[in-house]
Amino acid sequence: PAARTRLEVLLCYPGLWAVWMHRISHWLWQAKLRLPARVLSQIARFYTGVEIHPGALLGRRLFIDHATGVVIGETSIVGNDVTMYQGVTLGGTGKGHGKRHPTVCDGVYIGNNANVLGNVTVGENSRVGAGSVVLSNVPPNSTVVGVPAHIVYQNGQRVLITDPHEVKDPLSDALIALSARVEELEERLCVQDHRVQDRRAIPF
Repeated sequence: PAARTRLEVLLCYPGLWAVWMHRISHWLWQAKLRLPARVLSQIARFYTGVEIHPGALLGRRLFIDHATGVVIGETSIVGNDVTMYQGVTLGGTGKGHGKRHPTVCDGVYIGNNANVLGNVTVGENSRVGAGSVVLSNVPPNSTVVGVPAHIVYQNGQRVLITDPHEVKDPLSDALIALSARVEELEERLCVQDHRVQDRRAIPF
């Protein structure tokens, strides 16, 4: 919506340049011209702030808004009509071989500074909140947030988390420990209360 003319889009949107240059570097990669492909991807990184490995598969109409800091790993697969904001990383989690980067399906929105790591799949029409870290598969039509990310909306319905075990982060661990401690203290208090009542019931 910030663009006024097509010429402005062509001249002022580095995310678009990055995708165009990737089309060429990916063609070189598939032609087994690996070094020229990597060199071109590094040139694109220098001018656009976007690093897309030549081996990554990008669908149609990928929109990288603001561009700077976006990283897309070698075995990443990105579907059609995907939107990414600045600072997004589609990365790996180790030194393994094979498919080690994410698959992002059609119509996905990924907020700024979000990280999608490992061989996981983000389902169609899902949304990843800004600053989130996705470490497991995201079902279609879902919204995930947090570190690590968890589902808060699915198929248009709010997902309420009633069990702290469902959110695996340091805060949830602290809440679980606190809840267990409260239950223990309540049991001890109940026992003490019964003892006091029993003493009062003894006639003198």
